[in-house]
Amino acid sequence: MMVPKIIISVVLLALIASVSLFKVEQWEQAIVFKFREIERSDYKPGLHFKIPGVNTSQTFEARLLNLDYEPQRFLTKEKKDVIVDYYVKWRISDVDKFYTISLGGDVQYANGLLEQRITRALRDEFGKKTVQEVVAGDRGEIFDALSATISGLPQELGISVVDVRTKRIDLPAEVSHSVYERMRAERLRVAKDFRARGEEAAERISASADRDREIILANAYRDAEIIKGEGDAQATETYAAAFSKDSEFYAFYRSLTAYQNSFSGHNDILLISPDSDFFKYFNHPLGR
Repeated sequence: MMVPKIIISVVLLALIASVSLFKVEQWEQAIVFKFREIERSDYKPGLHFKIPGVNTSQTFEARLLNLDYEPQRFLTKEKKDVIVDYYVKWRISDVDKFYTISLGGDVQYANGLLEQRITRALRDEFGKKTVQEVVAGDRGEIFDALSATISGLPQELGISVVDVRTKRIDLPAEVSHSVYERMRAERLRVAKDFRARGEEAAERISASADRDREIILANAYRDAEIIKGEGDAQATETYAAAFSKDSEFYAFYRSLTAYQNSFSGHNDILLISPDSDFFKYFNHPLGR
């Protein structure tokens, strides 16, 4: 009889524990209600007690939550459309207010409210910028620009925005083509300008090189003629000095040199009279 009683007691205790205890994980925060009214929400992770039939409990995420909707279309300062894909990282900072505002802690409903606030603020911010500033600007400036909007969210919705980032900023298809064509035309204009400047510089360098070449050749020809003239003058002076010392020997030496140069080849032929002055040293040893 004792064993069934013990079993029944254990089962009853387990049932009582299951309805009177609740667990809060490390990544959770909890609210305990008393007849559907919030009684307490400052629970630490672990096991906690509640009165069965009087208290109920509900847990909420304490980790970062993500808002990632479809890309939105915004107008820029020039009244041009840009398609912005962004995400928001947020967490529940005031679980009591979050439960009250979000219709019982509905995360999707809270995401909708947050998306409305962020989208409206982004639309205002993009309306102050040009397309170039939007595409080429610092994406971190967007989060700074939204500081006024997100600073009041903990008091209004019980949530705290940790980060807002743009994943992608695109131009609509109907705008992209005209923008790319304009960018292409601008790049072509810059390229033509660089080519024209390069061709001008090349012509200038080529003309300068041709001028320097002509000057160098002229100076070289001048120096060569001067050296040649000096050599001829020196040779003439040497010949004159030799002739003045012994004119007969000089004439004989010159004739021998002429004979050597004239008969150096095997097929040399001279058509000349034998009694000409060219062969005077052949006909007489003294050249007479």
